[in-house]
Amino acid sequence: MTDPLARPPKKNPQKVQTVPVLPPAFRSRAAMGLTAAAAEGRFKLQHCAECGAVQYPPRDACVSCLGLELLWKDTDPVGELIADTVVHTSPNLYFRRQAPWRCGTVRLNAGPSIFCHVHGDCLKGSDVRLLSRLDRAGQGVLIAIPKETTPNMADDPELRELGADPKHRRVLITDGRQPGAPALAKALLDAGAMTVFVGEGETWRPYPERSALEKMDGVHLMPLDLTDTSSVVELAGEIGGKVDILINNARFMRPGGVLARGDTAFARDEMEVNYLGLMRLAQAFGPGMKARGADGINNAAAWVNILSINAIANDPAYGSFNASQAAALSLAQSLRAELRPGGVKVMTVFCGPTDDDWYQDVPPPKLLPGAVARSVVQGLRDGVEDVWCGDVAKDYAERWRQDPRVLERELAGDMG
Repeated sequence: MTDPLARPPKKNPQKVQTVPVLPPAFRSRAAMGLTAAAAEGRFKLQHCAECGAVQYPPRDACVSCLGLELLWKDTDPVGELIADTVVHTSPNLYFRRQAPWRCGTVRLNAGPSIFCHVHGDCLKGSDVRLLSRLDRAGQGVLIAIPKETTPNMADDPELRELGADPKHRRVLITDGRQPGAPALAKALLDAGAMTVFVGEGETWRPYPERSALEKMDGVHLMPLDLTDTSSVVELAGEIGGKVDILINNARFMRPGGVLARGDTAFARDEMEVNYLGLMRLAQAFGPGMKARGADGINNAAAWVNILSINAIANDPAYGSFNASQAAALSLAQSLRAELRPGGVKVMTVFCGPTDDDWYQDVPPPKLLPGAVARSVVQGLRDGVEDVWCGDVAKDYAERWRQDPRVLERELAGDMG
């Protein structure tokens, strides 16, 4: 069984820092479907539209009938581990550093046999479950885990390497004034985070969340104003080398679209916090996190952006705010590519309406702070890139996949 992960010792500042290296990243266009599924934590394989045969590895023509229409579908992930081995050395720098590394062959109940990474608790000949995960290079890979949960299962080195579990890591939450900040900090501490730094702007102005944050052991309040470059740079200089996971929950929003506003004042504020604030954070904290992608158990692992689901399709009732969210989403996609060489994952949590004053006239269902916090922690453990939090976000995402133009019309339907 997996041994529990021990708390790491303090780093020796005189020791040479380990340079991040990545596993092989080349994939065919067909194989990108596996990566797209892994980005959402879904186990998908190609299914032939003509004969129904399940395909692996990804290919351009059916192995059974040579049909060309291969559809990516959610597939039964259960199978039997029929062979395994342990790699103790490799010509690849990444796997040489990670050795010993267990891998094996799983015969799926759905048909194909798959060569994949293997969790240490899996027994040869036993039933296992395949997970679709993103590796350090941001590409989809498969790992076999026990069908039933085992003690300390999340502490397996291979499974942890494919995620960004908060356990024994230090986290920065950028805005303590947000109503969900205390729930998020508590969820991270409950997940095993060593330290949670929480940024707060305008420290002279009281806010209800502060008292709840001050009562938590392991939470440290830090001055941080995302609209002030010097404030962001100063905090990065103080704790930038310690942040393993950065969660950007900052948000400025006001209702109204383009014509509902008489000027651009609020729109400017929304862009200052939601878009330019993210850029300031990236420029101050990004280089340090990118350099620390191979820094042991508590290496820099993930960057999380909490955005509105309307970043993918604008609701005119909050049109200007949603435009700033779309800009932040586009910037996050650029940041993902820029942090990838360091092995740092960039995750976006798409949220439906939250249960707060700014959505008071929006009918339920609405998200409670605990739901967002749980989604963030689970997304980090799974190492995914996209998390759809709440029924509204999941519904929008499905409708957007079917036809973005139809969803745009539906959201604008009550504007007449």
